[in-house]
Amino acid sequence: MFVRTQRLTLRPGWREDAAELARAIGHESVVRNLARAPWPYTIEAAETFAAGFGEPLEPKFLIFEHQGGGVRLIGVASIGPFEDEPHEFGYWITPDAWGRGYATEAGAAVLRAARAVGIRHVGAGHFLDNPASGRVLRKLGFRPTGRGTQVYSRGRGAPVPSARFEIDLADTGAVDNDPRARMAA
Repeated sequence: MFVRTQRLTLRPGWREDAAELARAIGHESVVRNLARAPWPYTIEAAETFAAGFGEPLEPKFLIFEHQGGGVRLIGVASIGPFEDEPHEFGYWITPDAWGRGYATEAGAAVLRAARAVGIRHVGAGHFLDNPASGRVLRKLGFRPTGRGTQVYSRGRGAPVPSARFEIDLADTGAVDNDPRARMAA
């Protein structure tokens, strides 16, 4: 599945993306806010991650920014199983693309794709020392559950306090706010 928004293209990853993926995520400021990514992030980790895009209808995408006549990989956004949650939303954006609304734009596209393939309930979380991620989740229509938890971060090598959020895609219009986005299977 591919998704196109006004400024972004979201598509599955391929092995050929590994070097660009490693460059984009290869910042401690990114990896420290993720649960599963190791630090330092190696080309082997990128190759393994890029090879994991097997399910064609799974909402799991590399995020590419349109610039000039080309595109540049700036992050990842996906929904998949994590701990006890069958449908967990997660994302990251490379630091030089922060503050431009890309996480919200890509996140809305991923939630629309999830709804299109029949996913109704999605969970999410953010480390308490990363409030920017909580702001993105709220913009996307996620609601705080009031439940906190400890989530192990491979990049930090320790459990980190985390706030939990959820969204019911059957009840919300929040993911319909960008009529410019297009999906293709």
